[in-house]
Amino acid sequence: MFHLLVSFQGWPDSGGTLLTGRMYIREDDPVGSRFYSNGTLDVAKLKECPALLVTETGGNGPQFARVAYITNITLGHSEAAIQYAIDNSIQPISNAELEGHSVELRLGRFGLSHTCWSVCDVDLFKLLLQNQQKRSISPKVFSLEAAYSQDENLVSIMMPFGAEFNSVYAVLQQSIGAVGMESVRADDIWEHHTIIQDIVNIIARAKVVICDCSGKNPNVFYEAGVAHAIGKEVILITQSEHDIPFDLRHIRYIRYLPNAEGLGELSASLQSRLRSIRGW
Repeated sequence: MFHLLVSFQGWPDSGGTLLTGRMYIREDDPVGSRFYSNGTLDVAKLKECPALLVTETGGNGPQFARVAYITNITLGHSEAAIQYAIDNSIQPISNAELEGHSVELRLGRFGLSHTCWSVCDVDLFKLLLQNQQKRSISPKVFSLEAAYSQDENLVSIMMPFGAEFNSVYAVLQQSIGAVGMESVRADDIWEHHTIIQDIVNIIARAKVVICDCSGKNPNVFYEAGVAHAIGKEVILITQSEHDIPFDLRHIRYIRYLPNAEGLGELSASLQSRLRSIRGW
C-alpha cells in the first residue's frame, strides 16, 4: 500500500501542499477507512505508508516519480501541508513507465493526469524491484536509457532497406496506422552520431517491434535480439520460413508473399496481432 501524490506543479525536495478537496481518502472506502480513527484522519497512520510523488503528466514539473516517506502532515481547512523525506536510494520512475503499469497500480480513470492524493492498495516495492531489475542491464556499446520512456502507441519497424521492400514498408505503415498506432524506422531519425544508438532507441521506445527476417539480414537478426532482450512485443514476419533463424522458429511468425494478395493478407494478420497486443 502506498500514497499516490500527484501535483501539476511537481513536488519540492522536502514538502508541498495540496487542496484538501483533492484528498481522496474517504472513511466509507475499504482502503481509506484504514487511515481514520474516531471519524478523523489519523496522521500517524498516514505516515506508516510510503509515498510516490508524481508530477501530473503534462504538468510543469519533471515527468518522473520519486519515492518518499511522509514525516509530517498539517491538515488545514482548505489545504494540507505535507512534509516528507525523499528516498534517494531508489531511482526515479518515469510517468510513461508508471502509466504502463496503470492496471497493476490501480491508478483509476484519471491516471496521472489529475492532481490528487489517493491511496493504492498494491505492493509498490514489488513494482520498484521489477523496474530496478530492468535498469540493471548495462550494455557497453549503447545505452538503454530510452527503455524507461516507452511510447505505448509506437511500433518500430526493423527490415532490410532495399528498394524491393518499399511496398512492404508502405503496407506496414498503413496497417499500423489503421489500429491507431504510429510507426518509425531507423532511417526516419538521426539523433546520435552512432547509428546503433538511434536503432536501439527506437526499439527501446516502442511498445511493439516488427522484424522482417526476409533474406536473412544480419542487422535485423541483431535488432530482434535486442528487442527480445529488453522485453518488447516482437512480431516476426518473413517471405520464407527458411529465413527465420533456427533459435526463433519456436516463435510464431507471419509469412507473406510480396504481391498484392500477399501484402493484403500481411496487413490483415498484422492488424489482428496489434489489436490483440493492445487488448482490443
